[in-house]
Amino acid sequence: MHYPAGLAAAHSPLIDAGSADADEQLKFSKHKPVWNESDTGEPDDGQRYSTWPFIEKGLRGPKPYPHWLIEDAAAIDTELGILKTGKEGDVFLLERATEDRSSLLAAKRYRSREQMQFSRSQAYSDGRSARRSRDNRAIRNNSTYGKQVAALQWANAEWTYLLRCYEAGIPVPYPVQIDGTEILMEFIADPEDQHAAAPRLQQLSRFDPRLPALWDQLVDALERFAGLGVAHGDLSSYNLLVSGERLVVIDVPQCVDLAGNPNGLDFLHRDCVNLCEWFASKGLPNDPDELFSSLLSHLF
Repeated sequence: MHYPAGLAAAHSPLIDAGSADADEQLKFSKHKPVWNESDTGEPDDGQRYSTWPFIEKGLRGPKPYPHWLIEDAAAIDTELGILKTGKEGDVFLLERATEDRSSLLAAKRYRSREQMQFSRSQAYSDGRSARRSRDNRAIRNNSTYGKQVAALQWANAEWTYLLRCYEAGIPVPYPVQIDGTEILMEFIADPEDQHAAAPRLQQLSRFDPRLPALWDQLVDALERFAGLGVAHGDLSSYNLLVSGERLVVIDVPQCVDLAGNPNGLDFLHRDCVNLCEWFASKGLPNDPDELFSSLLSHLF
């Protein structure tokens, strides 16, 4: 592993992307960069110079920047493995490091439309449109250019919603930057092992003592979503992470505008049903219709 002006560190192996449980089994050995003055080479395979210096300020996360964010132009990005394979893109683990600092980031990379498996994308994107009529026509015609525009739209949608959610106090990963169809965001770690991904809510057992507090955090997050006039649209125990006592919402590109999307309230109600059913299966029954009605009072 090479760093600018000779920074080197121990290499971490890539995770087996073919493993169905790769994201649950993800573990990383802790390492500290070591300075080597004799090494002046270019980054190795799987590495690149930090893209931060080339990102426009409007495409970076909100200030104040978190203490762990590295702005140094001499930093190196090293790909450590795959965290998750999704319907519209894949999430990789990235280490951004200088000679004396390093931080882990999640890098979500969207595929072109022809590679997406997100068959319901049109229902989620009702009410959205490209700014240029040419782009809308290209997307409808499914041209090569249209596929590129569609992938950019989904990346931009997730970036926009991450920013809105973060600034509204919704527990989402801090959005670091967007570069084309790649979004870098905070890596949500397991507090017991900072190099392991936090487990999904789905993995918690029926007897986990954190469940009541996590339900309260979830309701607060849903109320904040409603206060923005949006619904997550695909919320379940699979896209909620549990980092110690903290609940974190992930995967927000399909968020729906409750006023602009004709199916918006249906998506919100489905989120309520999915979550209430899961918590009921763990011994915490709640009425999804009551939750839905309560959320309607928080709209706008």
